[in-house]
Amino acid sequence: MPTPSLGRWHVPAEWERHSRCWMAWPRGGGSWPGGLEAAASALTELARTIAAFEPVTMICNPEDAVDASLACGPGIQVLPLEIGDGWLRDTGPSFLVNDSGGVAGIHWRLDDRSGRIADPDADATIGRRILEHLSLPTYEAPLALEGGAFSVDGAGAVLVTEQCLLQRGCNAGLSRPEIEDHLKACTGAVTVIWLGGGCRDDATGGHVDEVACFVAPGVVLALTTDDPLDSNFAMLQDNLDRLTKARDARGRSLEVVTVHQPTRRPHGAGSERLAMSYTNLYLANGVVILPGFGDAADQEARRTLRKLFPHREMVQLPALEIAAASSSLHDLTLHQPAALPLPYDPVI
Repeated sequence: MPTPSLGRWHVPAEWERHSRCWMAWPRGGGSWPGGLEAAASALTELARTIAAFEPVTMICNPEDAVDASLACGPGIQVLPLEIGDGWLRDTGPSFLVNDSGGVAGIHWRLDDRSGRIADPDADATIGRRILEHLSLPTYEAPLALEGGAFSVDGAGAVLVTEQCLLQRGCNAGLSRPEIEDHLKACTGAVTVIWLGGGCRDDATGGHVDEVACFVAPGVVLALTTDDPLDSNFAMLQDNLDRLTKARDARGRSLEVVTVHQPTRRPHGAGSERLAMSYTNLYLANGVVILPGFGDAADQEARRTLRKLFPHREMVQLPALEIAAASSSLHDLTLHQPAALPLPYDPVI
């Protein structure tokens, strides 16, 4: 099957206009430590917040349709489809647009070596089934990749980590240049920017959305810490060094805006820590939906994002329950671009 680049398709930036947001209701609570009740509370709060700004479709297993509909309320569409867990960013498709205003999608191979996905068999085809439901052209990717593992600026650059794409073994047999070529062909990018890795004890295995994301063409929001004794310090500093040396698709230096990580919170036994990050956010139409952790860094993060998106509303949602499930807002949401993509405009 042809790669998307042959049809002049590309993955649009997340701040461009959306037609809707997709979410998923986990089976029996899935990976949520607090069970289904805790999962339902966190998911419905997030879904209702987004629904005030753009349409939301909640996928659920057929047997959960009544419960999901009652929990979500009348403003959220519930679509019965077999699914394993709620991390739709990572199991669903990545949507594509072209210069003619068309929308298509790419279905990535799922290779969950971290064991984070509760039911890989059910989730391995959900991307393709969503695209079939929408009657959209579907491209099958030659890579195993999750949506949280890359960030695009909509202008030819894609941001990834070596830990996720090179070190996990999910694309064994492919060289770094081959992975770059596939990534460019699938996303429409011409420049790949490599960071080192993700946060300590991050169950995603190094997804870039835990440490950095594009917030405008050539502008990256990056997680940082000032504490040299912090277990994330060396990795975050290495990522910042790489970003300061990187160039975008036009050969320009990146503007790097930093945001401090929250104070360490233990998670489980031993040295595990909650993977909490302000870069794992969701940009709905006209609003920035930012995670909050009851931490002093919450306010700084809110101020930073307000400066980056001065014309958007700002909503900060409690996200500790979601973090305990090894996730955050970006992981639980999947944006579908509007059929007529608009050029970058911070007012949107």
